[in-house]
Amino acid sequence: MNAPSPQPPVPGAVTIVTQTRVQPGFDDAFAVWQEQTSAMIAALPGFLGQTVMRPSPPAQVDWVILQRFANSAAAIGWLNSPERMARINGAQSMLVGRDDVHVVPDGSSGVLPAPVSAVISTRIKPGQEKAYRAWEQRIAAAQCKAPGFQGYRFEPPIPGVQEDWLSILRFDSEANLNAWLESPQRKMLLAEADAFTEEFHARVARAGFDQWFPEPDKGQPPQAVWKQNMLVLLMLYPVVFLFGFAVQSPLLVGRMGLSFPLALFIGNVASVLLLTYLVPWISRRFGWWLSPARPSTQVDWRGAAILAALYLVMIGVFIRVS
Repeated sequence: MNAPSPQPPVPGAVTIVTQTRVQPGFDDAFAVWQEQTSAMIAALPGFLGQTVMRPSPPAQVDWVILQRFANSAAAIGWLNSPERMARINGAQSMLVGRDDVHVVPDGSSGVLPAPVSAVISTRIKPGQEKAYRAWEQRIAAAQCKAPGFQGYRFEPPIPGVQEDWLSILRFDSEANLNAWLESPQRKMLLAEADAFTEEFHARVARAGFDQWFPEPDKGQPPQAVWKQNMLVLLMLYPVVFLFGFAVQSPLLVGRMGLSFPLALFIGNVASVLLLTYLVPWISRRFGWWLSPARPSTQVDWRGAAILAALYLVMIGVFIRVS
């Protein structure tokens, strides 16, 4: 899983946000399909980068793909291209329902930078746009006061690309997001919108490896995804190397004669199980860096430098060992 990482703003840049649901048992096949699609899109003019977030049940059951382009023309060109249509047609047998595809202009707040976000699509009855905009202002004012609220984006339809109005809500934790989504105040506001809403649904997207990290104390800012990624790498690298060096190659492949794909799968299972214990352990020891009492660039750089030094030490040791 690739977690979102901070990207510098590019004037005029846009991000295609795609959420799709895969049939049970087809995740591996869809992952291969997505890798092939990623290789194709990487060569397109104006393409800046991509983030793929795998499902994280029960909160996030969809795949979320963020594709960033230098401008809307490049993004819409990809969306309408025969190559993309052919790729989509080839994946239909793996998917459930219709994809949610939206084009969101870049801004200072980004697209999905928070630990958990809700992407809400709304289709409005013809002629009710003015009423919907007035209602949207009311619900925006209410949700800004919700505990854990971090940001909000509201995008109108783009003719020929998306018919729905799009809202992206960003919260510091899954608990706070769910509290707002299930709140009586929000349900009352949604009931008011029935008169001019044709279709409405929300999907949740989680970023990073939040399930392995403790939630910050009340009042503290959310943990940066790039810090979580660095700590996961610190634990993942030695686990993968040592398991492959001591177990996978000599025992599973050498002595037991298992095929490499099967031995690799066993190694991945072992790695995930070990990380379930190792990542919470290391996150407690780097709590001063993950959730500092007072955010500081100096603290951020100090922690990153320590982790970089640990990476280099491990690489040197493992070169000697191997």
